[in-house]
Amino acid sequence: MNVTVRVFASYADALGADRATVTVPDPATVGAVRSAIAALSPRLPPRPIIAVNEEYATDDVAISAGDEVAVIPPVAGG
Repeated sequence: MNVTVRVFASYADALGADRATVTVPDPATVGAVRSAIAALSPRLPPRPIIAVNEEYATDDVAISAGDEVAVIPPVAGG
């Protein structure tokens, strides 16, 4: 299954684009997508936060065709 992933800020800089398409086994999970994303660039953290359809998701969450998957960079502030 091909999954399009949106990336932001430093993650987009690391990939050189604001989105990427990764191929994962079907049925897909967030964990499989997370591993596929980490393999795209050594500059990406090994365990970025993932959101599916605008909700944070753990590795066991299933990904369906057409789901919106996003990699969320760390946010700091005070």
